[in-house]
Amino acid sequence: MAKKFKYRQNSKKFISGGCSFTLGNELSDDVDGKIPSKNSWAYLLYSIRPDDEYVCTAKGGAGNSGIARRVFETIFEFETSRISGVVIMWSFPSRYDWAMPRHNSLEKTRWATITPWDTTDQQGNVFKTLANSEPQQEQWQRRHDELRQTGVNDFANALYKHAANEYHEIYLSWKSIIWLQNILVKHKIPYMFTLADNSLFYDGQTPHTDIDPFLKKLHNEIDLTKWFFFGQRNMGFNQWSLLNDYKRGMTHPLDEAHRNAVDLMMPKYRKTIGENNV
Repeated sequence: MAKKFKYRQNSKKFISGGCSFTLGNELSDDVDGKIPSKNSWAYLLYSIRPDDEYVCTAKGGAGNSGIARRVFETIFEFETSRISGVVIMWSFPSRYDWAMPRHNSLEKTRWATITPWDTTDQQGNVFKTLANSEPQQEQWQRRHDELRQTGVNDFANALYKHAANEYHEIYLSWKSIIWLQNILVKHKIPYMFTLADNSLFYDGQTPHTDIDPFLKKLHNEIDLTKWFFFGQRNMGFNQWSLLNDYKRGMTHPLDEAHRNAVDLMMPKYRKTIGENNV
């Protein structure tokens, strides 16, 4: 989590997971990504539950393995019977969550979020994308400096040059989703999943299930009845916001998109989380 919070011992907990689209980067109350936004889609869903506490596990740049890990860790910080719901916006498959040799700058001295932007070759494109935002440039430079100190930069260069590929990324993402889904079901925790981008399920207009029988069987283990999609072919939140011309910051849709997304999500949310919990 971006910041350590103290929670009431006996209150119910509403847990959100995801990347910057859930944390709320660039929203009107964003403070350099340090505090979860109260204008994000996840917080707006939570806000109809006044007796619960909001627990945001989202982290900017997080990939799907990291999202699942962070939600899993947080669930067991509390009594599972006191978790009223979990909502997650899954991210881009091309991001990795890696246990590195220990270093104080890594998450819990162990974990590194690795994205294509972390490679040396991509730094020119990163600063071009963030050219109109000095604070974001400064944040990214600090991150890149830390990646060099921890050895993550060298590893990212090698990973994306020699090993990263769509097939393995889809496999890791779906495995993480199924793993967390089954944990939630086992502990009878209501949940709803959504996604930022349908590259999680499609390559253009071709479903990943067409690649081979193994991926098709893996996909069959995902309970899609607990998902909200923003349109045909499993459209994601970011794609939907672009298609509908919502105002954006550098790389994220702004407050109006989150508010309107929640209006669309609400029927599925009530159905999946359960009327008794709302």
